[in-house]
Amino acid sequence: MITLAVELWPTTVPAPQIIPKDDLRELIRLRENDKLPVTIETQFQRRPLFDNTMTKLFEPLRIKDISLRNRIAVSPMCQYSSVDGYPNDWHLVHLGSRAVGGAGLVVIEATAVSPDGRISPADSGIYYEDHVESFAKIARFLKQHGACAGIQIAHAGRKASTNKPWDGNDHIGKEQGGWDTIAPSAIAFGGKLDKIPREMTLDDIARVQADFVSAAKRALAAEFECLEIHFAHGYLAHEFYSPLSNKRTDAYGGSFKNRIRFHMETFAAVREVWPARLPLLARLSVNDWDEGGVTLEESIELVKQLKAAGLDMIDVSHGMVTPNENIPWAPGMTIAFAARIRREVDIATTTSWLITHAKQAEDALQAGKLDMVMLGRELLRDPYWPYHAAIELGSTASRDILPIQYARAVE
Repeated sequence: MITLAVELWPTTVPAPQIIPKDDLRELIRLRENDKLPVTIETQFQRRPLFDNTMTKLFEPLRIKDISLRNRIAVSPMCQYSSVDGYPNDWHLVHLGSRAVGGAGLVVIEATAVSPDGRISPADSGIYYEDHVESFAKIARFLKQHGACAGIQIAHAGRKASTNKPWDGNDHIGKEQGGWDTIAPSAIAFGGKLDKIPREMTLDDIARVQADFVSAAKRALAAEFECLEIHFAHGYLAHEFYSPLSNKRTDAYGGSFKNRIRFHMETFAAVREVWPARLPLLARLSVNDWDEGGVTLEESIELVKQLKAAGLDMIDVSHGMVTPNENIPWAPGMTIAFAARIRREVDIATTTSWLITHAKQAEDALQAGKLDMVMLGRELLRDPYWPYHAAIELGSTASRDILPIQYARAVE
């Protein structure tokens, strides 16, 4: 949020002085009452309360009862650093530094709704009651430093039971801490993820949906104020959605209506327990980049139905349901998808994927293509990206992004 500020330039000293906010209020009160001391009036030349650069990136964003201080969000990024799902000091420091760095929303990584829903044994999870306080410690710290605390809940489906990326990113067996995987159909992902999953029964589907509901309740108990359901990237929900991974012949496969049934039922169940006053998002792969896969047109229809069911914002993503996809990588490559969905569905949108520069993000917001930007790896490289973006854009927000403990570095 851009905070009211005024700069006063001494007539004989070139360097600016920023008056503390309490002193500023007193100066404004005195000026309004024509009681500003002559010594102040004659020694300083007054500057405008705001500069001429009003940026969209640093404009507050209200979603339901939550007001974000700006439109910069930390995309959920797996850290592969948990033990039995529990977040630890690494997560506190990693996520906390992005809140300190000025992000408006910080979303915790894909957090499994059950042990078998983890991507790897080192993934975070929210399937035990004991997980709640470990996450609450992080959520409280994020809010203490001005960010909205969010969490993404997920089930990895056939892409579960893998090594950490730096240890091979391949499927592992039970002797290595792995487990049997489940999916809509008994079809392996392929490549290094060659484990054939067990096709889910109707009881399995009901159990997983109940796990999502329980995870949402725990997220609320852990003091999170924003919840995102992971429907993307080739994980379980996406596996139901894509014809490339779903070959079922029952009510959960075949037609578009059947392939989105898992999404609609799961979303409705979570929406029922997640407070209406708090934002509920979904991340969706809107294009499979592979012949016979999900299309943008189908995804627009799915988002329309999710919006009618209570979706507050769509997090637009893409692909990763097969190893054969042909992705045309380019900066901001999913912004155009998000813009079309925003236009045709009339819903708030966000996206990530190679958004790295302040002007790139600002242009997308100014053009009405997005309502918020999600940054991933760029925020791994630079936790203080919001501050540097404000400087780059010439925004007055740069004065108030960093905490007071760091003020001497930027005065």
